Amino acid sequence: MASSKKKDLKSSGPKDSNSDTNDEDKDELCPGFRDVDAFVKHGFGAVLSATKASAGLPQAGDEYDFYRSFPGFQEFCESQGDKLLHCMSQIMQHHGCRSHMRDRNKLTGLEERFDLVVDSNDVILERVGILLDEADGVNRSQQPVMPAGFQPPKIVVSSWNRKGSSSSSRSETFRLLHAKNITRPQLKFKEKVDNSNTPFIPKIFIKPNAVKPLPSYFTNKQMRKERPEDLDVPAALADFIHQQRTQEHVDDMFAHPYQYELDHLTIPENLLSKPEPQMYKPVAETKLSFVDTLEDLVALNEKLCKLSEFAVDLEHHSYRSFLGLTCLMQISTRGEDFIIDTLELRSEMYILNEAFTDPSIVKVFHGADSDIEWLQRDFGLYVVNLFDTHQASRALNLARHSLDHLLKHFCSVDSDKRYQLADWRVRPLPDEMVQYARTDTHYLLYIYDCVRVQLLDFNHGQPGLLQSVWNKSRSISLKKYVKPIYTEESYLELQRKQKKSFNTQQLTAFRLLFAWRDKLARQEDESTGYVLPTHMMIKISEELPKEPQGIIACCNPVPPLVRQYINELHLLVQEAREMPLLKVRKDDPLGFVLMHSFIFFSELPVKQGMLFSEDEDKMDVDAQKESGLVASAKITLFEESSSAAQMKARRIIESFENPFRMESSNAGGKKRERVDSEVGDLTPKPSKKLMKSAEKPQKTEVTPQDSFKPFDYSQSDLKVFAGTHIIFLLHWVKPRGFRHNWPKR
Repeated sequence: MASSKKKDLKSSGPKDSNSDTNDEDKDELCPGFRDVDAFVKHGFGAVLSATKASAGLPQAGDEYDFYRSFPGFQEFCESQGDKLLHCMSQIMQHHGCRSHMRDRNKLTGLEERFDLVVDSNDVILERVGILLDEADGVNRSQQPVMPAGFQPPKIVVSSWNRKGSSSSSRSETFRLLHAKNITRPQLKFKEKVDNSNTPFIPKIFIKPNAVKPLPSYFTNKQMRKERPEDLDVPAALADFIHQQRTQEHVDDMFAHPYQYELDHLTIPENLLSKPEPQMYKPVAETKLSFVDTLEDLVALNEKLCKLSEFAVDLEHHSYRSFLGLTCLMQISTRGEDFIIDTLELRSEMYILNEAFTDPSIVKVFHGADSDIEWLQRDFGLYVVNLFDTHQASRALNLARHSLDHLLKHFCSVDSDKRYQLADWRVRPLPDEMVQYARTDTHYLLYIYDCVRVQLLDFNHGQPGLLQSVWNKSRSISLKKYVKPIYTEESYLELQRKQKKSFNTQQLTAFRLLFAWRDKLARQEDESTGYVLPTHMMIKISEELPKEPQGIIACCNPVPPLVRQYINELHLLVQEAREMPLLKVRKDDPLGFVLMHSFIFFSELPVKQGMLFSEDEDKMDVDAQKESGLVASAKITLFEESSSAAQMKARRIIESFENPFRMESSNAGGKKRERVDSEVGDLTPKPSKKLMKSAEKPQKTEVTPQDSFKPFDYSQSDLKVFAGTHIIFLLHWVKPRGFRHNWPKR
């Protein structure tokens, strides 16, 4: 009996355990993962492992070509590359992107794959941003979204929100600092943001450290208030109107104010010699000052003017602004860190030009290409004597050229990139974001010393390589901010990048939506990606929905401005659907030109039967002989007005020479008579053929049969004509202009 009881207990035990496991399986989100947090942590762990493994591969400077010469290594790389491309294709297909990643064309394959990856990243990141906006909109609390810190883990939404962890400690997760209820800082600016479709004019009106004086146009720029006729237009447009009136300082308006100073800048010998690196202070022992008043900014400028070098970095926001906003500036010296609230001091930041343009002070940046343009656009600041550590890293052929790699390589500091894409408009700034911001410049001066030492050692003590870095940095300082200008052909560049094959209706919808998006983005001061992301605009253009609900269905999630202006978008799509349908292949250049010219012609108010002048038949015979096979048609449609679209249509028409309207080869050189067609008649050619056939019996001169002698083609060398049709086609369709040159008689 005891043995039987034991058997019953043993048999019941596994049943209970099996039932428990079945209950756990039912509660699991997916096999092997209990909840979303476990799945996300596992996914990010896999991504981190893959990133570390890729960093360990031989680089260009690590004898990669030597390893590549071994067949085993080459086969392994190809197999692993195919697996990676397959995984990337699956991810792209999941997000609805083009995924032809396994193109083996050596000439265009790499470029095509790179374009696919860039386009897919844009689509995915745009969706992530919109989803984050909707997620933050659900939270009705007015408090800014703060980091969770050591609270219970939240859902990790991106890689920069995860704090690096070791195997012995649990990883901490953070929420992305991105709030939708932030007050728009543009509303507080003293000088309103100019999103007009006019060229950018420099904001500078005082030029410190000038060798060549500032042109009088900029010094008198404050006198625009004395011109009452320009008060009702934006500032940049008022300057442009005034410039057109006076026709003065045309070159100075768009020139770099410090062009002369930068061209004549010489690097001192002490900056080309080997320095002794000065160790940075620990962050905890370094004073941090937050500058948000005019008095503090003036005091900071006085401190900077007494130094020989300082480091600078910027934090930018571009999603909720058409041109973008510089939200923060970090400046670090050898013993102190500063954080400037550029949103609060936007109109007073020009004070720092005294220090930024001093040629005796070195300004250290990392990746200053965008920073230089942002300083000009928002503050009118310019930089003289710049050193870019990114250019130094490229000259040294380091494995990577990012700032976090330089921090790890020279300072053994692991940078925290959780807030790299955070919304820097948030005020007040959390302590975590302040620490992240100061880290970007706190170690930069020490890195500046180290890369100069390595550049000299790398070149055996000769300053040539270091001098090249100074020259590249100076060329970056000469960059000028260029304002995005909308033209009638702006949509073509975007359409070409997408590599989409559109018919006339789809292309018209794409053009109308592109113009609507640009206009609304300038008006509302929002980015084009916020108004209508590119992948959604392409989806609407391809589908051409008949109802407003169809436009909503093409957008997932629906942008706020699309929902607000849905009726206007519906009218644009209806206008595109009314276009006659014409389908061409994207690899057909002739059809591409014809389709675009057809769209321009269809937009013009064409009157039936009035395209050619009625007095065309009265053309002089001598003029006909001189014209050859070219139809000398008189187009009266474009004489009524001279708009841009009509001027372009005229140029397109003039580029075609019609071979079908020929002079008659009859005796006397008379032109074939023209049969007047009624209004709306679209088939005049059959009547001409009938008339031609009617004229043939009227001929009186007939060649006698006995005088006819056929030509013997067997005696001719026909090899001479081999390949001439190819040459004719190459001459007929030119590679870029597609201008048709028909052969004349």
